[in-house]
Amino acid sequence: MRGVFPAIVTPFKNGEIDFDGLEKNINFLIENGVSGVVSVGTTGESPTLSHDEHKKVVEKVVEIVDGRVKVIAGAGSNSTKEAVELSQFAEDVGADAVLSITPYYNKPTQEGLKKHFGTIAESINLPIVLYNVPSRTSVNLEPKTVKYLAEEYSNITAIKEANPNLSQVSEIVNECDITVLSGNDELTLPIISLGGKGVISVIANIVPKEFVEMVDFALNGNFDKAREIHYKLFPLMKVMFIETNPIPIKTAMNILGMPSGELRLPLCEMKEENKKKLEEVLRDLGLLK
Repeated sequence: MRGVFPAIVTPFKNGEIDFDGLEKNINFLIENGVSGVVSVGTTGESPTLSHDEHKKVVEKVVEIVDGRVKVIAGAGSNSTKEAVELSQFAEDVGADAVLSITPYYNKPTQEGLKKHFGTIAESINLPIVLYNVPSRTSVNLEPKTVKYLAEEYSNITAIKEANPNLSQVSEIVNECDITVLSGNDELTLPIISLGGKGVISVIANIVPKEFVEMVDFALNGNFDKAREIHYKLFPLMKVMFIETNPIPIKTAMNILGMPSGELRLPLCEMKEENKKKLEEVLRDLGLLK
C-alpha cells in the first residue's frame, strides 16, 4: 500500500447507480497515475447504498479496473457479522484489499475493537486496511490496539488514519508494524514526513495527477517540490470539507462536467454561498474557466 488511492464517489442518475459514469471516473483516475481506488467508502455514500447496491458497485469496480491498479473495497459495518459478509464478498469477486471502519454508533471498547477486527481478519485472506475516523464514529482506534491487531493478524497490514492527532500517527508509525495511509488530504504531506506511505484521498477524484506528483515527491524525499504542490492544492483540500463529505466533491465534479449526479438523502445539495466559494477555488486552480 503506497501512493494515492482516491476514495471514489458513487455516481447516481435518477436515483440509480450510474455505472457508465463510474467507469469513466475510474479510467480517468488510472490514466492519471493513481495506485488504486477505494470503492463504497464514506465518499462513495456507503451508508445509503443497499447491500445489493454495495455489492454491485464492488463487483463492477473490480471488473472495470481489471487488474490495472489495486481495488480496496469498503467493507465496514457497525455489525461484525455484516462486516464479515461484505469482506468475504469482496474477496470472492477479486478485490485486492478491504477497508474496514471502526464500528460507529455502538461505541465499542478497545477490547471490542480487537474482537471485531480479529473476527474479520480470521474470515478472509485479503489484506485489511483499518479505518480510524473518530469524527464520524465517536470511537478512536488507539495505537496500542493497532499494535495488537498488526501483531496478531498477518492480514491486517495498513491503517487509514483520519485522526488529525499527529502525535497518535507518530506513535503508530514508530511502534506498529503497519502501513499508515493518511485519511485527511491536508495531512498527507505531514504524515508522509512521519513515515506514512500515502493517502486515501477525496480531492484526487478531480486532481489525481497533481496529487500523485505531490505524494511521489514526498515519498522520494523531495519535500521542497512536495510542499509547492501541497500549498497549491491546500485551498481545495480545505473547501472539500466546507460541508459534509461527499457533498463538496460531488458538487465539484458536477461543476466540472464529471459523472457524479445527485446525492442521496439525508445528504443534500450544497448551500449556494458555499458553492460559490467552491467555484472560486476551482477557478483559481485553473480547473474552471
